[in-house]
Amino acid sequence: MKKTLFTALAAAALAFATPVMAQQSVNYQVSFENAAHREATITATFKGVTAPVLEVRMARSSPGRYALHEFAKNVYNVQATDGQGRSLQVNRPNLHQWNVSGHDGTVTVKYTLFADHPDGTYAGVNTTHAHLNAPATFMYANGLEKAPIQVKFTPPAGQNWTAATQLKPEAAPLTFSAPDFQYFMDSPTELANLQWREWTVKEKDRTQKIKIGLHHNGTQEQLDEYTNRAKRIVAEAQAVFGELPAFDFGEYTFIACYLPGTPGDGMEHRNSTVITSSRSLETGMNPNLSTLSHEFFHAWNVERIRPQTLEPFNFADANMSGELWLAEGFTSYYGTLLMERAGVSPQADYLKNAAYPITAVKVSPGKDYFSPVEMSQQAPFVDASRSVDPTNRTNTYISYYTYGNAIAMGLDFTLRTKFKNLSLDDYMRLLWQRHGKPEKPYTLPDLERALGDLTKDPAFAQNFFKRHIYGKETIPYEALAREMGLALQASNNAVLGWEGFKFQNDQATIAQGTFANSPLYKVGLDRDDVLLTLNGQKLTSEKTLDSLLTKFKPGDQVQLEVIQQGTKKTVPLTLAQDPQLELVPLEKVNQTVSKAAKARREAWLARKSK
Repeated sequence: MKKTLFTALAAAALAFATPVMAQQSVNYQVSFENAAHREATITATFKGVTAPVLEVRMARSSPGRYALHEFAKNVYNVQATDGQGRSLQVNRPNLHQWNVSGHDGTVTVKYTLFADHPDGTYAGVNTTHAHLNAPATFMYANGLEKAPIQVKFTPPAGQNWTAATQLKPEAAPLTFSAPDFQYFMDSPTELANLQWREWTVKEKDRTQKIKIGLHHNGTQEQLDEYTNRAKRIVAEAQAVFGELPAFDFGEYTFIACYLPGTPGDGMEHRNSTVITSSRSLETGMNPNLSTLSHEFFHAWNVERIRPQTLEPFNFADANMSGELWLAEGFTSYYGTLLMERAGVSPQADYLKNAAYPITAVKVSPGKDYFSPVEMSQQAPFVDASRSVDPTNRTNTYISYYTYGNAIAMGLDFTLRTKFKNLSLDDYMRLLWQRHGKPEKPYTLPDLERALGDLTKDPAFAQNFFKRHIYGKETIPYEALAREMGLALQASNNAVLGWEGFKFQNDQATIAQGTFANSPLYKVGLDRDDVLLTLNGQKLTSEKTLDSLLTKFKPGDQVQLEVIQQGTKKTVPLTLAQDPQLELVPLEKVNQTVSKAAKARREAWLARKSK
């Protein structure tokens, strides 16, 4: 009898518990009563809570970023109530978490967010807009990661704001939803008096919409031109992979804010990107479009062709990946290349700037310390992270954006010259088919295997990865460029070093740590040392220094009068050759170019979209 009763009670308890779990939901209300002072008021309601203590947190990291950003520092006035409106006890076991106990299955947490940094990582609120990156804005609850989410925004009184976001629009005004926590946290929102443009892209059995929601002070004509150029960039990116991704809800949104004082940034998301800049379309059309190009390429590369090391994204700690040389570096390579293919950037300008990553790798001592994989793993230290103490990254680090960009060009040229009818486009398309389209995260061995399968030469792929990805060997760029009908050309200008200077009061201060292979380093000079004169001539400006250096050639010795740690002295310095490289068509430097090399060059740069 007892057993039968126990079984019945257990069944009843199970029947009660299952609907509770199924009814879990999260609802956010966001308003801006004190927008003039950069504050938002956020109310989060968590339903279907089964744990006796609900752990509510602010994120410490954000998708597309890899360092810690401690978003909890901008949260205050935290209050909690249950489903009946009764106050609940709130304890804070650490800086990022609030524990709420005594609830009835529903917990409502209300708080104030200070937001004054409207870029791709943080949030910004004022009377003209609300720029909200989700991890910097919304508390979340442990245990409700699979619960559906709804958010409603209420603009300040008198504001007729619209919203640019990848969240799914609901029937009510400025109300949106997300299927779960991971999607919601990957979904930024810009609310403002936005200007809108959109177009459709038709492919076989699918039609999708591309939208631009822009907050700026420019004209409609400038936005029209921006949109026309963006369309061409989108088409070129699509041509690399053969198709657009299947965007959720059939839409992709460029969320752009170009206003004075806005931090410059670009941040990719699954079906949208945030692009911010203080440059207007009038003065910075192509620089802003360059960010757009880079971020849109991410819709394939990193959002869907995704490293296993970033799955699932960890919002409570830094995210370390050894594949950012491809995820970010290859995207940087294509970001500018697609601008050229689309006819947005003149070919001569593209070639002039395309060799910069090669220059950076060439002059950086960092390549002797860490491989591209190891450089990628250092992202939590450098990706917009903040630190007080200086580092020696001038000598030990190369950005995985820059390193990966150089590797992408080297691999592209290698495929085009060593293998018939193959290019980096083919490699990216294969990665898309194997890992992006089925959304199967990749590992480093997967990348090597794909290269071997593409070329039908696994030994080549193994050797390339061993030397240039796991190893520290530099790709032979000069020889490869020649096979592409290009000269990798350096100037004969003399320079003091590779470092930057700050000019003030008729003197030049070394603005960074000096490179170990730089003339300044070799004579014992370093950051914050002051250069007074060169051969007795005052260094009043960068223009003055450049003018003085034209009188010398690399290898000449000059006398520098300097102040180092309060002591004035004169040091002899041997000038070096300017390391900056440019890609120049061979015929432009009076060299013979073969038909095959010229054809390869033209195929590389040619428009691919129809």
